[in-house]
Formats: sequence, C-alpha cells, structure tokens
Amino acid sequence: MSEKAPWITYRPELKVLDCTIRDGGLINDSNFTDDQVRAVYRACIDAGIDTMEIGYKNSPQQFPKDRYGPWRHCEEEDMRRVVGDHDSEATGLRLCAMADAGGKSDWKHQIIPAKDSVLDMIRVACYIHQISEAMEMIERFDSLGYETTLNIMAISTVADSEIDQGLRIAAKSPVGTVVVVDSYGNLYREQIDHLMRKYAKALKGTGKEVGIHAHNNLQLAFANTIEAIILGSNRVDATMMGLGRGAGNCPMEILLSFLRNPKFKLRPVLEVIENTILPIREKCDWGPSIPYHLTGRMNLHPRSAMAFREGPTPDAYTAFYDQTMSDL
Repeated sequence: MSEKAPWITYRPELKVLDCTIRDGGLINDSNFTDDQVRAVYRACIDAGIDTMEIGYKNSPQQFPKDRYGPWRHCEEEDMRRVVGDHDSEATGLRLCAMADAGGKSDWKHQIIPAKDSVLDMIRVACYIHQISEAMEMIERFDSLGYETTLNIMAISTVADSEIDQGLRIAAKSPVGTVVVVDSYGNLYREQIDHLMRKYAKALKGTGKEVGIHAHNNLQLAFANTIEAIILGSNRVDATMMGLGRGAGNCPMEILLSFLRNPKFKLRPVLEVIENTILPIREKCDWGPSIPYHLTGRMNLHPRSAMAFREGPTPDAYTAFYDQTMSDL
C-alpha cells in the first residue's frame, strides 16, 4: 500500500469490485434471473467498474440446483448465456467468482483453466482455521491462469496472533490481493486502521494489494471503506444499493460518488438500482435495521437477525434484543 495514498484526488491504481450478485445471492439463494444478472453486468461496464463478481463457484452437491440458482455454481454455460463470449479487454470489465474453502466448493474438479473461461479471477474465501486449504486452492487457481484473492472471513473474531500467522502464509503464496473482510459488520475506524496497517506490513515488498470488504450492520461500511482507502487500499468492494446479506454492503452509488476517477459513471448505477434492484425489495429484506445492528454490535453472525426479520414480527426489536442477550 502507498504510504501517502491521497484520498481526495485522482488515484488510478484504485480498483472497484462489484459483488452485488455474489453477496446478494445470500439473501435469495442466488436465484437471480438472467435479466437481473445481465442488467448488473451492463451497468458495471457502462459505469466503468473494474471487476464484477458474478457469483459463487460452490458445489452442486452441497448446494443443490433444485434450491439454489445458477449463480451459486457459475457453470460456464450459465455465465455465457448472460455475458456471451465476454472479453475483459474489449469491455474493460473483469469477471470473477468466489470459491469457499471448507467443503463448499469442489475446487479440484469444478474450475476449468482461465483460457477456457469468461472468468479472470477467483476469490478464495475461508475462515482462519481453513487457511491451509485456501492456500492449496490459490496455488491451483494460479496454475490455471487466474488472478486470485484471499478473503479471510469474520476477521473481527480472529486473534491478532492468528491473523499474523495467516498473513505470513499468504505473503509466500501467489495470491494477488488479501482482503480485510468485516463479515459481521462489527469494526470501527480504529480497528480498520489497525488491520490495514497489519496487512500492509505483512505484505510489504511482495507486490500484493490489500482490499476491503465491509458490511453495514453498524452503518459504517462506507466510512470504513473510506478509511481503508485513506490508508492505501487499492482494492475496494461495493454492491448496488448495498444489496447483500443482512445489513448489506458498502453502497456502490455512494462509493462512486466519492471517488474522483473520471472513468466512473454514476448514472448507469442509478438506472440499474431503479429498474432492477429496487423490485427485489418486494421479496427480499436487506439493509440496516436494529436486529442487524445488534448482531453487529455483539460481533455475531447475522443469521439470527436474518431469521428474525423473515418471521411474523420483524420489527419486534425489544423481543430480538432480549433473545440475543439471553443467548450470549
């Protein structure tokens, strides 16, 4: 990371990744229509966004196709049905998918060489105890010709000593970017500062980038993304209208309005929000709310808040508070 990192001026090395379909797939079992995915894809191209995460590379055995949509598996024929013979050079947009460690992805057989795929990058997600498998995955994907990232999830629950060990391992791997992932939306500015400096120090001299993926449980996703940018992060994640699991993510429309790169265009993002993302609200719940705030504050996975919000009394905040406190 740059030690100066001007944050209110043009910074061409800063790349934006849209994870609307991938992270948003956690609220609808990845059951987006082709038209919805195509609309986000076109918006990413028209807005000048650098990378679109089109979904997961999860195993159909673990995530059956009769329940989960095609964007949980991202098989080549499904992606090509939407993006055609996508060309990152011609469009300016790189495509990626996320592969989970821990048995969720059949990564030894499911992922074909990059030269035969529309994907340019595979993002490897793991919990800290899965770091060894994640390194195997990264080695394999690198050998297949993909750019890679390492996303160590739920970092707010991981001890510093474990983070240090994981970063030492990552520094010796071929991974291109290591991402600070605030899965529970628990982190404040001071903690982002601590983690960004820790990641940068561990990766110094390796040529690897540090990224940020922020959730919005405490309504700090955008603020924490700005903090990471100030500290030199050149890889930042966002989603259209913050679409994502639970409280959602850093909103793309706010992030692009903040960045000074003239290549980014806001209008295509607003158009896809109006025509494609807003209608999803009729069936799916996401975005800041008191239950998500409580799980974020308690450094808990938002699954209990998600289940509560899907129940008959989604706004019975006191009852959810009492339930959460009794479970601690």
